[in-house]
Order: sequence, then C-alpha cells, then structure tokens
Amino acid sequence: MLPYALLGYCTTVRSSIGATPYFLVYGTEAVIPAEVEIPSLRIIQEAELSNAEWVSKRIDQLTLIDEKRMVAVCHGQLYRQRMIRSFHKRVRARNFEVGQLVLKRIFPHQDEYKGKFAPNWQGPYMVRKVLSGGALVLAEMDCTVWPKPINSYAIKRYYV
Repeated sequence: MLPYALLGYCTTVRSSIGATPYFLVYGTEAVIPAEVEIPSLRIIQEAELSNAEWVSKRIDQLTLIDEKRMVAVCHGQLYRQRMIRSFHKRVRARNFEVGQLVLKRIFPHQDEYKGKFAPNWQGPYMVRKVLSGGALVLAEMDCTVWPKPINSYAIKRYYV
C-alpha cells in the first residue's frame, strides 16, 4: 500500500504551493494508473506525436520548469502571509506589568499536579520582572522569588 500512498501524496495539489510535488520535480503532471487504462486527452495527444516532436515538447517543458518553480515559491510566500495574518487575527496580546497579580497553570508533569479533579491554576503570584519574549519572573505573596522564569502562556491575570 505504501507505493499507492506515495503516488497519491506526490500527485495531490498542495494549497500552500499551488502545484503537485511531482510537477515541481519533473515539469509535467504524473500519468496516473487510471489514465493508462482509460486514456485521457493528454495521453492521446502524446501518443500521436513522433519521437522527435515528443522530445522537443519535453525539452520546452523542462526549460520552463524553473519559472514554474518560482511561481510556486511566490505562491508559498503569499500563502504563508495569509496564514500569519489569519493567526494574528485570533491571537490576544498578553502584556503583563511589574506588580500585577497572576495565576500560574499547573501542568500534569509537575509535582503540584493532583489529578484531573484538582484545580488547574495556583497562586496568586506577583510579577517581579518582565523578560523579553514573554517570560516572567514571579514572586510569591511573601516576596519569595521563583528561581526560574515562566512563559506567559502559562500565566493569566488574577482579579481580586
């Protein structure tokens, strides 16, 4: 089944590049097994060509392959920009300031985790320092500073 899965993967159009991987490598679309049994218009036209005509047509396709690859690269860049724009529409900015009260998430791999029916957040803690990249240094309410910084995705504001 692996060869069939690989054929399907290589001959499926990718939305990110607007072409199939097979097309970008060989400069022409693959002949699928169904086209061998029931000839398509492309197969009939290629069967009627002489060898010299087929070779010249193939050389023309291969000279244009670099242009087709550049079109795929441009398509990929536009696709990436659309994905970034879509992502940034849904993302909320998480800005914390020194002195704010926050809660820290309890992850299942931590020692504080007590099962699925236990609370998911612990705290409150005070933000002692805001580092670059969204990391925070926390302190407990008695001013004991945590030894390691925490990512802001594991923190939420605490409202008294």
